[in-house]
Amino acid sequence: MPIRSAGVLLYRQGPAAPAGAGDGLQVWIAHMGGPFWARKDAHAWSIPKGEYSEGEDPRSAALREFAEEMGTPAPEAEYRLLGEFRQPSGKLITVFAAQVDFAPAVISSNTFPLEWPKGSGRIQHYPEIDDARWFPEQEARLKLVKGQLPILDALVKDGQLA
Repeated sequence: MPIRSAGVLLYRQGPAAPAGAGDGLQVWIAHMGGPFWARKDAHAWSIPKGEYSEGEDPRSAALREFAEEMGTPAPEAEYRLLGEFRQPSGKLITVFAAQVDFAPAVISSNTFPLEWPKGSGRIQHYPEIDDARWFPEQEARLKLVKGQLPILDALVKDGQLA
């Protein structure tokens, strides 16, 4: 059975973009934390998401994971199922999207333990997310891990954008 994750993709319509630069769609994505991702930017961002247990409601899990990674609850909004997306690793991500403006005062992610440097015997704690912000759709395509680009495609094709 594949590993399952659930996540939230927030979006908004920003100021009109210059001609040829898209339609002003912006998405909220997060830079992954820890030493592996520390100096990476291209394809080092993700939607806020996390694993959930069999039998757990995916929407509840998505909202929980968002709160853990952002350090603040997911905004009140009408979340709708965007779809289920298989990642290159085989993991399945169930994504819920909502149009909402979101501006937390601070990002304060939960942490995970990791032996670093590898082989040192020293366990350090790193934030799961070390940054999160709004990006125009085209820029988000350069930042999201490649396996999550179909999520952005589905949002654009969804037809429910305001």
